[in-house]
Amino acid sequence: MIYLDNAATTRTKPPAVAQAVLEALSSYGNCGRGGHEGALSAARTIYETREKLAALLGCPRADHVCFTPNSTQALNIAISGLLGPGDHVISTDLEHNSVLRPLYRLRDQGAAVDFVPAGESGRLDYAAFEKLLHPNTRAVVCTHASNLTGDVVDIGWVGRFAREHGLLFILDASQTAGVLPIDMTAQGMDVVCFTGHKSLLGPQGTGGLCLREGLEIRPFAVGGTGVQSYSETQPQEYPTRLEAGTLNSHGLAGLRASLGFLEETGIAAIHAHEDRLARRFYAAVRNLPGVRVYGDFHAPVHAPVVTLNIGDWDSAQVSDELAERFDIATRPGAHCAPRLHRCLGTTEQGAVRFSWSFFNTEAETDKAAEAVAILAREAQ
Repeated sequence: MIYLDNAATTRTKPPAVAQAVLEALSSYGNCGRGGHEGALSAARTIYETREKLAALLGCPRADHVCFTPNSTQALNIAISGLLGPGDHVISTDLEHNSVLRPLYRLRDQGAAVDFVPAGESGRLDYAAFEKLLHPNTRAVVCTHASNLTGDVVDIGWVGRFAREHGLLFILDASQTAGVLPIDMTAQGMDVVCFTGHKSLLGPQGTGGLCLREGLEIRPFAVGGTGVQSYSETQPQEYPTRLEAGTLNSHGLAGLRASLGFLEETGIAAIHAHEDRLARRFYAAVRNLPGVRVYGDFHAPVHAPVVTLNIGDWDSAQVSDELAERFDIATRPGAHCAPRLHRCLGTTEQGAVRFSWSFFNTEAETDKAAEAVAILAREAQ
């Protein structure tokens, strides 16, 4: 199979990842639930994983890296734990439902939400950030890169805007952590939410949020922590405050291994390879008759994603043809990005997303472009 669905989850991992998970499964106890070697081994691995993530994402303290099963839960923790009724939030039309649905729920509870428009091109109108300011604006919540088009948000600009107006800045880095540089301290983020199974090249079931110092987040869940067991309330110290229940130490062992691979390889080298493949594919398909490609490929930085439609074929039909006839894995449909699909006019048709990882090749990319060309001829 030619696997080009890496924006959903990377399938090929560094070999050390599976080995680390296997070793953890056969040796780890429960972190924080004892002083024996199994529990201590899990604790050491988890802390080392925090340290690596803090270094990668510019988090000021390793103990301010809090783990969750994925970025969806991390975003729910940040949004529900920092915002409430009476607050106003600025977000964008590029967002995934992992941002949108927590914001809509917050709106139902008495908050207000406005969205920076993307327009028919899918490009954000940055001037609208200022226009959407209200006296009660409390935060900006936005993605770093659209999971639908791969267009990248200028998070340095958004960070400066947030600081100038005294706003919280919550970043969804699901598509970019591990492939684009992020420094939450230098770029002015208060929270960075990430997932381990995409560009971080780790296992599913791993993710979390990095917090700046001094940030007070209400716990989303409370329960067992292994410490302060006689207290009726959740411990207030990070990371325990946001980590009720047993952590996925087996998955985090794999994430530690993948972070080691990122350190050795360098995210600049990883992005250069993925970007070259995505742009190679884009150049091969963009002028094919009947093919429409979405996203701004004139931008200097782009996530390794190319999304397209062929004629009036439903995107699911195209993706099925790619899978059944050419053994190419892609993602059709709405991609949990309803606002951007409305902007692009693809609500009914959906779109077919091709997405690359460091382990894809030029040969695979060229075969995918050839398959699109064949389908485009058949669609005429």
